[in-house]
Amino acid sequence: MDERLTKPYNPKEHEDTIYETWQESDFFMPEKTGTKDGPRFSIVLPPPNVTGTLHIGHAAMLAVEDSIVRYKRMSGYKTLWVPGTDHAAIATQSRVEADIYKKEKKTRHDLGRELFLKRVETFAKESHDTIVNQIKKMGASVDWSREAFTLDEKRGRAVNIAFKKMYDDGLIYRGARIVNWDPKLQTTVSDDEIEWREETSPFYYLKYGPFVIGTSRPETKFGDKYVVMHPDDTRYSQYKDGQKIELEWVNGPITATIVKDKAIDMAFGTGVMTITPWHDAADFEIAERHKLDKEQIIDERGLLLPVAGEFAGQHIKKARPLIIEKLKAKGLLEKVDEKYIHNIAINSRGEGVIEPQIKRQWFVAVDKEFSLPHSSIEGIASGSTTTLKRLMRHVVESGQIQIIPERFEKIYFHWIDNLHDWCISRQIWYGHRIPVWYRSKADQPGADQEIFVGIKQPDDNGWMQDSDTLDTWFSSGLWTFSTLGWPDEKKPDFKMFHPTDLLETGYDILFFWVARMILMTGYLLGDIPFKTVYLHGLVRDAKGRKMSKSLGNTIDPLHLIEKYGADATRMALLVGAPPGNDINLSEDKIRGYKHFANKLWNIARFVITNTDDVDMNAEYTSDDKKMRDGFDEEIKNITENIEKYRIDFAADTIYQYTWHAFADTIIEEAKITIKNGSIEERASRKKLLLSIFTDILKLLHPFTPFVTETIWSMLPKKDSELLMVAPWPDVKENKS
Repeated sequence: MDERLTKPYNPKEHEDTIYETWQESDFFMPEKTGTKDGPRFSIVLPPPNVTGTLHIGHAAMLAVEDSIVRYKRMSGYKTLWVPGTDHAAIATQSRVEADIYKKEKKTRHDLGRELFLKRVETFAKESHDTIVNQIKKMGASVDWSREAFTLDEKRGRAVNIAFKKMYDDGLIYRGARIVNWDPKLQTTVSDDEIEWREETSPFYYLKYGPFVIGTSRPETKFGDKYVVMHPDDTRYSQYKDGQKIELEWVNGPITATIVKDKAIDMAFGTGVMTITPWHDAADFEIAERHKLDKEQIIDERGLLLPVAGEFAGQHIKKARPLIIEKLKAKGLLEKVDEKYIHNIAINSRGEGVIEPQIKRQWFVAVDKEFSLPHSSIEGIASGSTTTLKRLMRHVVESGQIQIIPERFEKIYFHWIDNLHDWCISRQIWYGHRIPVWYRSKADQPGADQEIFVGIKQPDDNGWMQDSDTLDTWFSSGLWTFSTLGWPDEKKPDFKMFHPTDLLETGYDILFFWVARMILMTGYLLGDIPFKTVYLHGLVRDAKGRKMSKSLGNTIDPLHLIEKYGADATRMALLVGAPPGNDINLSEDKIRGYKHFANKLWNIARFVITNTDDVDMNAEYTSDDKKMRDGFDEEIKNITENIEKYRIDFAADTIYQYTWHAFADTIIEEAKITIKNGSIEERASRKKLLLSIFTDILKLLHPFTPFVTETIWSMLPKKDSELLMVAPWPDVKENKS
């Protein structure tokens, strides 16, 4: 018997060595797996942000993806799993800015763009190295030779080519529209990066001429000169659209205009409201429809502008109670609801409160029609005309992309139906700089600047590049094909592995990332990025609470691996975690699977000790054949569940069989047979033990790769040197 089996199983003694063995074998590379003309399977790793370390949610993602990849590799597929990291522009920059200010009391402007970016790159590199180590600790069998970074040179070229093509086709434009502005980080933020938080604050009812209007933000009201009501509201039928009325307002008398618009909710408040088009998205849309004036009230720092009179220069939070006092003194305050509950918009990347602003930015036009020169998408012919929104809806609606679980398709469609033009410019320094250059027209003083959009800077002098960077999700949207060699579509990886087969990610970034990849791939390639989207849920604590630093309930996956081993951690994250559902994780659950690893080790000791003289050509007794047939049904069940991406069922099924049917029944009966049975019975039972246990190791390997690979190396007879490339059990071969 192997000396290793004489000691209890200790993950620390085996896991790092096993991972090194896998890497040295090159079996993580697709060139070393499958057959030349056999089936292919490809998947990209959702690139973790280089903002620190992986959290337990990332560990869950790795466990699911590695289980699927290992199963496909063992099933004879030429298998590619592309790893990489994301520069995560806003998140990374804000993290470094905060660290610098905390330690040095300096801002990025004190350092300058060049020096600041060097600081960010140093931080990102250190974070990257930590993340790579964590990925390896989880046992992820990614192909490290193909590792990518969203901000590396190859991805940068792909981003610039994509931008120019979209600009040339009129799908990227520069215009003044209302955007989410973060006064704290001094940048725009996409709709998808907004986090809505419930807040209780006063709600003020103000007299606006003959009307009463309600607001929680009196500081925006200085420029309000339009009063809007629903055209069907009989309470205000005496007022006509466009009618002028004179009234007293915050800083004196004004002339207001009546506007009739169906966007008004007649049941909310008094059914009448004034609008501030510069600082509210809904108000902006009303102003656009009616061609109304738009006036800025608050600047980019959150300070009131001269239109606010004596309050000019004050921060809105400080000015709010003072404004209310003035309105009260003028008799314009009707009443106050002190317990008004509403949602406020927060930048999820930097925690700043969003202040909508109209700003000149770069946008992707999602409703503009364009021609698709080449299309592999069913139902959309080459040369046909479509829009990005129609394209995004069609590939899911037609079933060319399947979302698991299916209930998220409705959420996806709802998001698309409400999708506005995508603001892609950010006023930060870290990220892909927008590939646009400007220069003054020397012979035409005061004229508009010349503009150049290209892959690289123009050769002649006088050009200055746009200072803004692109939204992180623009480069991430290219991930499935920029990692495979695009824009060179003749690259072997691109030809062989795109579209990818599966995208596995959290349901919380369905819109951030999944939808953006469908948009970019559909437009740039006339194809789908992946065939299936598997959405996993959030990992919550034992009480079902979302993990957060403020609650002190975050879990470091490395701590769990150090304490219980990677296999136990993986099983705890897989079992009881169906697609799309959150999972409650406790150390007790992980500890239980650590006991399972020990149990498997003890089983191995018994099987290997008692099968050193096994004859695999022996005939099964009728009882043993019945047990083998029963196990074959388990193999079918487990295989079918993995094929359906029910990894939770598959992992639990083989766990239950190993612990109960095999250990509690077959092994206990084998002890008696080996001691007291006939020669034929002993030969049959030994064959059964090794046969089933060999397949148990194969079936467990996708979920618990370390302990199974370690035990595999000790088996007396096996069909592959390494378990990771051993053939998946074929039921038809086990009937004799």
